[in-house]
Amino acid sequence: MLPDDIGHMVEVGAPAVSPAGQLVAWTVRRTDLDANRYRSSVWLAPADGSRPPRQVTAGTDGDGEPAWSPDGSLLAFTSRREKDGDEKQSTLHLLPVDGPGEVVTLTAQPEAISQLRWSPDGTRIAFACRRRTSRFDEGKDDAARPPREVSRLLPMLDGEGWIVDRPERIWVVPVDGSAPATVVTGAAPSGVDDGLEGDAQGDHGSPAWSPDSTRLAFSGGLERDFDLDQRSGIHVAEVGPGIPVDRPAITPVAGGPVFYSGLAWSPDGTRIAALEERVVDAPWNSRLAVVDVASGDVTFPAAALDRTHAPYPGARRPVWDGDDLVFNAEDHGATPVFRVPAAGGEPTPVAGAEGCVLAAWDLAGGTLAVTRTDTATLPEIHVIGPEDDGTGRRLTRHTDAFHARCPAHPTERFTVPSPAGGDMDVWLVTPRDLDRTDGTRHPVLLSIHGGPTTQYGERWFDEFQLWASAGFCVVFANPHGSTGQDTTWLRNIRSPAAAVDPGQGWGGDDHRDVIAALDGALERFAFLDPDRMGVLGGSYGGYMTSWIVGHTDRFGAAVSERAVNDMLTLETTSDAMGLFGDMLGVDHLDDPDEYRRMSPITHVRAITTPMLILHSDEDWRCPVEQADKLYLALRKLGREVAYYRFPGEGHELSRSGSPKHRVQRARLIIDFLRTHLVPEDA
Repeated sequence: MLPDDIGHMVEVGAPAVSPAGQLVAWTVRRTDLDANRYRSSVWLAPADGSRPPRQVTAGTDGDGEPAWSPDGSLLAFTSRREKDGDEKQSTLHLLPVDGPGEVVTLTAQPEAISQLRWSPDGTRIAFACRRRTSRFDEGKDDAARPPREVSRLLPMLDGEGWIVDRPERIWVVPVDGSAPATVVTGAAPSGVDDGLEGDAQGDHGSPAWSPDSTRLAFSGGLERDFDLDQRSGIHVAEVGPGIPVDRPAITPVAGGPVFYSGLAWSPDGTRIAALEERVVDAPWNSRLAVVDVASGDVTFPAAALDRTHAPYPGARRPVWDGDDLVFNAEDHGATPVFRVPAAGGEPTPVAGAEGCVLAAWDLAGGTLAVTRTDTATLPEIHVIGPEDDGTGRRLTRHTDAFHARCPAHPTERFTVPSPAGGDMDVWLVTPRDLDRTDGTRHPVLLSIHGGPTTQYGERWFDEFQLWASAGFCVVFANPHGSTGQDTTWLRNIRSPAAAVDPGQGWGGDDHRDVIAALDGALERFAFLDPDRMGVLGGSYGGYMTSWIVGHTDRFGAAVSERAVNDMLTLETTSDAMGLFGDMLGVDHLDDPDEYRRMSPITHVRAITTPMLILHSDEDWRCPVEQADKLYLALRKLGREVAYYRFPGEGHELSRSGSPKHRVQRARLIIDFLRTHLVPEDA
């Protein structure tokens, strides 16, 4: 795979199974390198494979999020199209599936429409969409508008910009077109005087209809000072039957210093399943929760599985299947789908137990559709029916042409003991034509994932394919602080100064782990060259890259991308300001020296490794000042450093940045690593 092959990549999105389990819809995103944009379309096929898949939307305007009507006759989807000759807006459409008819547009909004949910009676669709406050009515652009009031923490979001004056709300629109889309959330719970104007509260999401279609559950921060611990409780809006209700009565169901998402109402209307994340004293493994609507009591039916039940990427709401709940979780690099009784018990794997990642899934009518990937193949749709043995059958072949053009390089999984105890999952990617027996040694890269609370694993990853195609062997691992293991493993990265569950902090056991993973690979594979090693990573992986070269000179090159270099300023400038203190267990106001101790910039004088720094001008997660500080210091110290800033890009450059920038980024990395790790006569 060469950098230009990014323009040939095909990405298969989340499946949506029709209520009877007979049809599956999904999205396909293609990269248009010439136009420097992405194009996505909705596809459809019988779940039994009796007819080939067919494209059912044009795919020129970013079509996505297919959602079935309760009777399976209509498919709702989102797009971005012109409305009445105006500039493109986010649009919501209905597509007839079982007969003739035209596509109908239900609503057009200036902000993105997402999280489509049909009411069980089939008369309305709820969705999430940002609602602009009155500030936007006073001018055509910000130069003519009044100042933006910052009334809470986390007022902006990477990739979204300022959100404090355009909070996400839950809307409802009738499918017969009898009324416009109406906002149904934003007010405080009934009987609660929080002293806040409705639109000054936090984002609302995860709409879920009650079985009788009269109530709409959602998650959001409706309490005073919700932003201080980022709580997002479960609330129920009384929307009744018929046309949308403006500002309905809202009742709190479950709250506290936790963040609920992925709501799903039980078939009998008495409980709501959700994913629960404990924001205070993070990190924690997210848990499947069941909330009793009447009492607010919360239980955790899958507590026996101490893993995160909200994989990243690919977290989705649980599905009720009779008295059971179906959900997915990260486990040692895989993301299986599990089943557990709603009353509690031992979760059992349904699909994807090992050797693969189920990046997305849906279950309806006894049919489970999954988007499956492994280290050799991009995601494709697989279907597991009621009579299947759990392995299922492949439904789509969108990526065959790409893989014929760019065959995958082999990947090997093994374990290495962590210096802190326990076994660490490690993988090695090698070039396809590498001869392990001729005595030749090959350059090796240590790649470190971001997060830090996420995992590398059994999935096809474009970066590893690019680096292996360039002649490098790539070692990657899940050190302490990664998900995929138990809570103790995850919480090890909390500061040793934390009052609750102190750990080793960033740059502690996580640092020792990734070095142990590399050393384990060097010991295991004699063809790896210890004299030609590079280290690279982005976000937290960029942090660890900067940290490592400030503590050793073993590496011949380092690529620090969208990195954390100064933890003290990150806590006050990031769109996630304040959350790093929760993760570390130490407030920057109480102990700024602890933030400085863990910051790579503190150890910059020890960096002698040639470095490539990559960052995006509009990165709000790790603001560009993080890169500026590292470059300034290295330049003044006379060290070998190259620095590139990508205009118009945010934190997600490597995954969803403009196609041309993604290609340019890959070339920069490969050229830099080759210059420093591959001799001219090699």
